[in-house]
Amino acid sequence: MFAPEDLTDDAFLCGRLRLWQPAKGYRAATDPVLLAAAVPARAGQSVLDLGCGAGAASLCLAARVPGLAQAGLELQPGYADLARRNAARNGTALEVVAGDLAQMPGVLRRSFDHVMANPPYYAPQGTPSPDAGRDTALRVATPIAAWIEAATRRLTPGGTLTLILATDRLPEVLCALGTRLGSALVLPLAAREGRPAARVIVQARKGGRAAFRLQAPLILHGGPAHDGDRESYTPTANAVLRDGGDLLAQLK
Repeated sequence: MFAPEDLTDDAFLCGRLRLWQPAKGYRAATDPVLLAAAVPARAGQSVLDLGCGAGAASLCLAARVPGLAQAGLELQPGYADLARRNAARNGTALEVVAGDLAQMPGVLRRSFDHVMANPPYYAPQGTPSPDAGRDTALRVATPIAAWIEAATRRLTPGGTLTLILATDRLPEVLCALGTRLGSALVLPLAAREGRPAARVIVQARKGGRAAFRLQAPLILHGGPAHDGDRESYTPTANAVLRDGGDLLAQLK
């Protein structure tokens, strides 16, 4: 578990949320905010966050859509404990279970209207991070196909899976959707106009039959390059990252 002196106190959604995060280790930034903003949840529905970390995505979603029944699965017990503490601090009901998605804890073997996940980005080869928690959070040990299989099993018919991940994992994800998840949508995320998209959001529906959709990229920052310590989000990105808006609604 993390001691108080090992944590930082960080603001999300322009201060609407306050989250404790480890000073050293995996730290949430914009990805969980964008992930939560893309989940098409409505009040009264249920949402499962696979690999919930310190709870950033679940709590951002709860800030946008009150009245959800939310649960999170987290492999690392210290982060699971932190997610519970962050949920209590922000007055949000969030059931957090420590466990491995490859061996889903029995308490989570039920159906959800939505599943969201921010899987690790990097392959296990290469030099590991000296921080074990950060290394586990960022480096792939469980194949993407296993994440998608676990999510599919937990979804109700017609329920949605929403992922955010590195662009080079996209072919693997689309293959893993198989025949049970359809109506796929891909939203590239580019730092600036003319830059390659480093991240993508993928959304699919259990039993969906609609045509595949590739959205125009969401540009996060205005201008050709970073030009100092100032706000540079585009209006759409600002509406999501600072105001907690619905990402897909912003793109319509």
